[in-house]
Amino acid sequence: MNLQPILGNFALILFVLMVITGVIWCLDVFVLAKQRRRAADAALREYDARNAKLQAEGIKPDTSKRAEIEQGILRQPVWIEYSGSFFPVIALVFVLRSFLWEPFKIPSSSMVPTLLVGDFILVNKYAYGIRLPIVNQKIIEIGDPQRGDVMVFKYPKDMSQDYIKRVVGVPGDKITYENKRLTVNGKPVEYTPLDDYLDDQHPIYHKQFMENLAGVPHRILNTDNKRTLDLGAVENFPHREACEYTYDKFTCIVPEGNYFMMGDNRDNSADSRYWGFVPDKNIVGKAIVVWMNFGNPKRIGGIQ
Repeated sequence: MNLQPILGNFALILFVLMVITGVIWCLDVFVLAKQRRRAADAALREYDARNAKLQAEGIKPDTSKRAEIEQGILRQPVWIEYSGSFFPVIALVFVLRSFLWEPFKIPSSSMVPTLLVGDFILVNKYAYGIRLPIVNQKIIEIGDPQRGDVMVFKYPKDMSQDYIKRVVGVPGDKITYENKRLTVNGKPVEYTPLDDYLDDQHPIYHKQFMENLAGVPHRILNTDNKRTLDLGAVENFPHREACEYTYDKFTCIVPEGNYFMMGDNRDNSADSRYWGFVPDKNIVGKAIVVWMNFGNPKRIGGIQ
């Protein structure tokens, strides 16, 4: 699922705007404002000298223009005024988006029923460590993704795209998916049948189950008329040798520094089964809440 960013397409856009407005703001504070002050002082001295000369000649000077002259010279040009106003706003958005939280919009159905098309979600950017914006380099360790987390990451095939899936396997895990059921490190995952799920996007019913993955219960969907795996869609990817595939089963051992991701709409999700593992360097953050869905306000709430 290719996520749609809310605050622009790239962190680089905000960064460039922040740098431009910040440079203008600093230039004004440390250089231009002082130049205007000196120009105003010089104009006022000339104004005062002229008035003193008039007074010495017995002519009453008009001093009402003094404040107006000073204000006119000290007034910021429009381009500096706007830059100074926008800089703190842009800087705040950049910091929030880069280090704390980032909003996204769900555009497709690979995470149904957990996330629906049109959901606006908030992603915790520091849950898995503090990373430098743009380059996404981790500089402070905080935590690691856990099985069951809903995680946003850079798509390994195209780093310009953000994807969202559920963490199924962490480094060292042996993941087996057979007859549409997961086994992790030799232990079958628990499944509880639920009522069939009606897909609003496509008027068909899906088999629905409650999957309990490492103590994280969440709903998943299966489609009866689809195979466990479409072998024709499996790509070559790094560490491909760590996986074994058949039509009804695959087994993968998750390499160090990587994660195995799957969509909750199991038969309608392109995920690690097809394009491979997600390296730690690709991690964006943990999806924590649906904060709006204009078509369905009841969707607002935490993500499980």
